[in-house]
Amino acid sequence: MSDALMRLVGQVQGIVFQATVQPVLYWLGLMDWAEDVFEGLEVVLLGALAIAVTYILFRPLELWRPVERRTDRRAVWTDIVYTLVHKLGIVPAIIFLLLTPIGTAIDSYLRFKGYIPPTIEQVVPALRGWPLVTLLVYIVVLDFGEYWRHRLQHRLPWWWALHSLHHDQRQMTLWSDDRNHVLDDMLVATWDAAVALLIGITPGEFPFVIIGLRMIESLSHTNVRVDFGRIGGALLVGPQYHRLHHAIEHAQAPFDRTMGCNFAIILPLWDHLFRTARRTGQFLPTGVAALSGRAIRCGYLAHQVEGFRRLGHALAHLFSRCHPGFVAAFRTE
Repeated sequence: MSDALMRLVGQVQGIVFQATVQPVLYWLGLMDWAEDVFEGLEVVLLGALAIAVTYILFRPLELWRPVERRTDRRAVWTDIVYTLVHKLGIVPAIIFLLLTPIGTAIDSYLRFKGYIPPTIEQVVPALRGWPLVTLLVYIVVLDFGEYWRHRLQHRLPWWWALHSLHHDQRQMTLWSDDRNHVLDDMLVATWDAAVALLIGITPGEFPFVIIGLRMIESLSHTNVRVDFGRIGGALLVGPQYHRLHHAIEHAQAPFDRTMGCNFAIILPLWDHLFRTARRTGQFLPTGVAALSGRAIRCGYLAHQVEGFRRLGHALAHLFSRCHPGFVAAFRTE
């Protein structure tokens, strides 16, 4: 299935490149970059595919049974900009240009040393001949890693400084999933790529595994009054389940950022295993107070700058705890 989709994406990639991108590169005198741009175009096309499928599937749900009316359309439009930039623009380009060579170098080094990451089929031979089941197993393993990555985003003060931008939003919609700082997205992409490399996910399968993960995340952020119930809610993270994770009351004890709940991305199983699950029939207001100052209601660029400010504040606080004498001496001067 993934091979057929990749062939289709490759055909569209060739058509788009020859019809629109290549003439622009030629006009700008940048044909030396043609091969790199052609490969990067695949990431953009997969992002566009993810946006289209997500909107077609989930926007009707928001129109059908919304939890709340959109009272702050500017904040929602900012999230739409986040989605377009992070799936079609800056973030894919940075990840492709910086992380792809690093991943290739690491993979080459490991293979040179004799380590070839085993595939799931090699570990579990019974899965051979069952590509769809194998893909699902990969998603489960990657989702387990996503659960712990998400907990670290809340536990580590410097990472929370970046991730807190995601929690500022008080108008949850299907676009809210991409409301992340560019550095946060790079860290998440690095985490996912490292886990995928360790468990042997092939380059052809990896994009579709990630698209599957991100589509479930978009569903869980959707502004729809839907609860999957006890049975369905135990199998898949839904809008009501994840809304509790974003509940504004988590800014107060005992539900602060480090002792929050419902960290799972796809499978609530991880929350139940590690005692971070919470269930209630309520659809609570979402958002969280900023680390300092007012909650942020601004455009994309201003929000990114705010993320750097929060990160600087967190790092300065961490440094002051590690080197109190240095900070005290600096203040006396």
